[in-house]
Amino acid sequence: MNERLIHGGNVYAAARELRRSIGSVLDFSASINPVGPSSKAIRALLKASPLIHHYPDPDCGDLKRALGRRWNLSPDHFIVGNGATELIDFIPRALSIRSALIVGPTYGEYARAVSRAGGRNTLLLAKKEEGYRPPLDQVTQQLTATRSARAPFDAVFVCHPNSPTGQPCRLDDLNALFKTADRAGVWVILDESFIEYCHALTCLPRIPSCSRLIILRSFTKFYGLPGLRVGYSVSSRPVAALLKQYQPPWSVNALGQVAAEAAMSDQGHARRCLAYVKKERERLMKRLSSLSGVTVFSSSANFLLLELPRSSRARDLAAALRRQGMLIRDCSMVEGCTQRTIRIAIRTKVENDRLVSTLSMLLR
Repeated sequence: MNERLIHGGNVYAAARELRRSIGSVLDFSASINPVGPSSKAIRALLKASPLIHHYPDPDCGDLKRALGRRWNLSPDHFIVGNGATELIDFIPRALSIRSALIVGPTYGEYARAVSRAGGRNTLLLAKKEEGYRPPLDQVTQQLTATRSARAPFDAVFVCHPNSPTGQPCRLDDLNALFKTADRAGVWVILDESFIEYCHALTCLPRIPSCSRLIILRSFTKFYGLPGLRVGYSVSSRPVAALLKQYQPPWSVNALGQVAAEAAMSDQGHARRCLAYVKKERERLMKRLSSLSGVTVFSSSANFLLLELPRSSRARDLAAALRRQGMLIRDCSMVEGCTQRTIRIAIRTKVENDRLVSTLSMLLR
């Protein structure tokens, strides 16, 4: 599987190839908050600059205590990592996952992490005809059917809301999955990296009652801090203690810890971001839906999944846009998507209009 086609955000390679400055490349392939980071986080970064003379706190104590206050949990429920991707990488090794069921089409790093740990993966794919609704009922049915025997897999990976489809899971479906997985002795790894865009749907309050649930969160997508690499997991205390044993020391830099704490405390900025993304997402969906032959799927995140006209191919369109300094996510290599599927991030109104105009020209 070609990682470059799956992962977004490599503006550096594009800038070198196009001989442009990074700032002149419009990156619709990485779904980062279009409003940008909180000014409070930026000020905290500048104030904390003397910390570069010291090793960072290996326990991320201040940030974990802030997370504990935010979610009404003790700090030892949290592990802070070098982005959620670091946590995804070592979770299969820490939990000795040998077989995983992954609800897709989704982020390819779950499968790669399990494979690196020596495990095997099974994909359960949502259907395009159903708007890519996550088929959690089928996962629960499989676990229920095998309750008298050993479950056919050790862990279930679910992204909520999912990338690249933008579809959230129903809370009833998630609660049923958590209960059934607990009884079957199966881990549930729930990636909520985009959850701030549909905040009321978070499953974090379930942590105290679900011993085999691990929730992943990120300061990249909503808080706009991708360059600082900060994410975290939430789980029971024993599981968090186990995960910590597999994490390299000092993996989260000092400035990232400070900026993440400040960003999380700026609720005014968060409200403005939510309002902007909701309004601009609706407007952009209407504009894209007006393009002949283009299907736009509903989304609860800060990106939109599109299927191009039958005469188009995602790979060709991505290459054409790249030549014009615009990056999109080519999803044709994501299992469960078609050769005509792309994902675009929601950026500023001016940038979004420029993309729509260019798409209209290229698809004619």
